[in-house]
Amino acid sequence: MKSRTKKTFYFVSTSLLTLMMFATIGNSVFNPEFAKRFSEIGFPIYLIFPLMTAKTLGLIAIWTNKSEVLKEWAYSGFVFLFLLAFLAELNAPVPDYISPPLALLLIITSYIFWKKK
Repeated sequence: MKSRTKKTFYFVSTSLLTLMMFATIGNSVFNPEFAKRFSEIGFPIYLIFPLMTAKTLGLIAIWTNKSEVLKEWAYSGFVFLFLLAFLAELNAPVPDYISPPLALLLIITSYIFWKKK
């Protein structure tokens, strides 16, 4: 696979993941139903702000290439987040089977092509 193709896959997957995370962050800020959904899944509402802050910092760590170690931690944090989100959705009253696996696929694709480029 050409280097240009690897970079394209990396940027597309990372961009889609970033859009997905910004949609979640915006939804948590502007949609009051988000807190209701968050509590239906079984999480306390007070976790919304730290979680959205961590998502923002993780995206900053992934997009800036200041530290490889920090970028690795951000990737691993997102993997754990999406795995736990998928497990939480399995027990939800109205489960969302699409978003967490899609996010997990995007983060794994982004990580693989970041390492290959």
